[in-house]
Parts: sequence; C-alpha cells; structure tokens
Amino acid sequence: MVVFLVSAIFAPWLAPYNPDHIHLLDRLAGPSPQHWFGTDELGRDILSRIIYGSRISLEVATSVVTLSLLIGLIFGGIAGFYGGILDTIINMFAMNAFMAMPGILLAIAFVAFLGPGLLNLILALSIGGWVGYARLVRAQVLAAREREFVEAARALGAGDLRIFLRHILPNIIQPIVVQAAIGMAGAVLAEATLSFLGLGVPPPTPSWGSMLNDARAHLFDAPHTVVFPAIAVMCCVLSFNFLGDALRDYLDPRTRLTIGL
Repeated sequence: MVVFLVSAIFAPWLAPYNPDHIHLLDRLAGPSPQHWFGTDELGRDILSRIIYGSRISLEVATSVVTLSLLIGLIFGGIAGFYGGILDTIINMFAMNAFMAMPGILLAIAFVAFLGPGLLNLILALSIGGWVGYARLVRAQVLAAREREFVEAARALGAGDLRIFLRHILPNIIQPIVVQAAIGMAGAVLAEATLSFLGLGVPPPTPSWGSMLNDARAHLFDAPHTVVFPAIAVMCCVLSFNFLGDALRDYLDPRTRLTIGL
C-alpha cells in the first residue's frame, strides 16, 4: 500500500518517462534496461503509465469510499436511530431497490448516459456503493441506541445529533473502518473494469483498466503489455484487502486478546 501511495504522490519524480510520450520506433518493445516494463503499441513506457495510473486508482477509491460512506452514514444512521416509518422507507424501499440492481451494471448505465470522465466515474460507483455502508451503519446503530450510555445521555438532555455523534458513532466506527478499507479494493477493481470497457477516464490519461483494454490485441505477441498492468491491479486490490484484515484484527478487542494470549 505504501508503494502505491508513494507512486501516486511522487509520480512526476518517480516516472522515468512522460507517460503520454509516443515513440513508434520502440513500440511493443519488451522489458529492457531502458524500459523496465517494456512499451505499449504506441511506444509509451509502461512503467511510467502504471505509476501515473496509481493516481487514478487511488483517487477513485478514496473518493468513492468517502462519498459512499458519507451517504451510508446519513441514511443508515437515520434509519437505525429513529426506526419506524423512516426505517421502513429507507431500508425496505430505498436500500432493497438499489441492492436489487447489480452495482457494476448501474455504474455502466450511469457513465454511458452522462459520458466518461473522472467525476462521472466516481458518482457512478458511489450510487451503488452506499447501500452496503448504510445497512452496516443501520445494524450497528440499532444495537448501540439501546445501550445504557445512550439512555444516560438522553436522560441528561442531550439532543439526537449530539447523541449520535458523541456517543453512538465512536462505538460503531470499528466495523465501518474495516468495511471502508475493503470497499477501496472493490472500488479499484470497479474502476479498472469500467476503464477496460472504455467508460473510465478518457485517453490519454493513464489508467490500469484502459491499459489492459489497449493490450488485448497484443496478448500473444507482446504479453508484457497485459501482465504488468494486471499485476498492478492485483497487488493494489490485495493490499487493500490485507489492510482491511489488519484493521479488523487491530481494532477488535477480542482479536487483540486472542493474539496476545
């Protein structure tokens, strides 16, 4: 994860070449001391494009998870805290309606309607991604609102917003953080999928999914054009999954106790 973060932040200084520089004399060149990961069909350096592509992947992952989590906190918190008719409307109708539609198909339809672009890509993935966070928040709030410290705060005259932000939210943040870390892995994979279909960021902006799409025609005569972007996607997704597992083990007191014993 640190490698991808450093690559995204310091891409202009780490990339050996301009990722958009075309040199047709070196097209489809294999890995060499001049081009460690080889070049693509236009002679562009694959390593440089992978480094710059990490910016797109991490930016989309962070933005999608942040927006989805914010929407999920609002709707899930309202449904779990107040219950009743609000819970019925939000949970039974809104959440179930969004869960009935495959998220990736919903994102494809959204981007196809509005056109490719970074902002549209983030909005498309967030539209279907907030439901999982909302259901998790709702379940956690339903359990936490009946606890004694919440009743004590209500008896002392605390308002609903203060009770939720100061007493409930800190006690349900652990599973939300874990879900957010794992959700970033899904966002990276979804961005690569949409870019592979031509619905991501428009060219010539480097994206791992678009690199895989461009390399399909050269799978057998220049396999390095497929292998290295695919490894980048795989390692990034794995790193987020491992990060989620590590956070779950660290933030769960029962797991820490078991590890300590």
